[in-house]
Amino acid sequence: MALYQAPSFEALEKLSRSRDADLARRELVDPSRNRGRGAQSNRSGRFERQARESFDDGWNSVETLPQFETVEHIERAKTIITSNDSPDIGFDRSINAYRGCEHGCSYCFARPSHAFLGHSAGIEFERDIYVKTNAVEALRAELGAKNYRVKPVAMGTNTDPYQPAERKHKLTRGILEVMLETRHPVTITTKSALLIRDLDLLTELAKLRLVKVGISMTSMDHKLSRKMEPRASSPARRLEAIRLLSEAGVPVSVLASPMIPAINDMELERILDAAAAQGAKGAAMILLRLPGEVRDIFREWLLRHFPDRVRHVLSLVRDTRNGKDYDSRWGTRMTGEGPYATLLTQRFEKARERYGLDAKLPGLRSDLFVAPKLEDRQMSLF
Repeated sequence: MALYQAPSFEALEKLSRSRDADLARRELVDPSRNRGRGAQSNRSGRFERQARESFDDGWNSVETLPQFETVEHIERAKTIITSNDSPDIGFDRSINAYRGCEHGCSYCFARPSHAFLGHSAGIEFERDIYVKTNAVEALRAELGAKNYRVKPVAMGTNTDPYQPAERKHKLTRGILEVMLETRHPVTITTKSALLIRDLDLLTELAKLRLVKVGISMTSMDHKLSRKMEPRASSPARRLEAIRLLSEAGVPVSVLASPMIPAINDMELERILDAAAAQGAKGAAMILLRLPGEVRDIFREWLLRHFPDRVRHVLSLVRDTRNGKDYDSRWGTRMTGEGPYATLLTQRFEKARERYGLDAKLPGLRSDLFVAPKLEDRQMSLF
């Protein structure tokens, strides 16, 4: 007669992890439905009164569920320039002509903002794109106000100004045309080579010292980049964009952001080296941030693409965030704390110096501004 032997602690822990993984996988959408998307689920927004969740009830589906196609929502913005008082970012004014972003980065810190629109921070953030069709008109009105004071305006701070919707709507190009007309300083951050379409405007702005560009690079590996940023430009095309900008005299920096422990952090030096070879003059780095719903969305992405690294990656993240998934304190949220974060920062500083990316770029001019001419809607009495 065989005697019952209780499972070891290690076996129980392994079983528990297996059940957690199975439960999480059941919450993910069918991969065939979210091709080209970064998020793996589409839970209801946190402000919704009702939560909806799809699950298999054991009956065969009558028909195959469709893919998550992009839906554009047209909106008219009351204002287009947003202000902030965060002490650890280099700008206090920004413009976002689009809400939501089709690039589909699972780690995007802007995802929680879609909940305010009644949408999921998951797939709907990438699918439901809000287009501020009057962005150019609103900008002209704000720049023409009598009490307006000039400061550099940042673009690409929340969602990418050159995401796929820009090909059709050309709002970013219209904004740059106004910036050139009014001689207004502007900075741009993007991970799209579509930026080169507007090289004519950027070149003229650069001649007046009115523009700086940052190209975000997360990996030199095409396959990894496609997993991390499904609908963004390939690494090769972003490097080509850096070269073309540099040759045109446009100040361009590389943003190695975000650095994700055990996923792309080993490529830090390689990214800076490649960007410097193409003419980049500066560099910056931000550690992975997981605010709000982003934590679960990123965890699901790991489970789909790197199931063997989930625990290791999240453990390293917590090591940089004082044992938590995220630490929102100013001054540390971008860089993290602890041995891993310190080592990463040291590697970045040394690589930046080695490849000549530590020079301080000239500041943008604010003394050339000319207020735009606005149409006088007041009808004459005579």
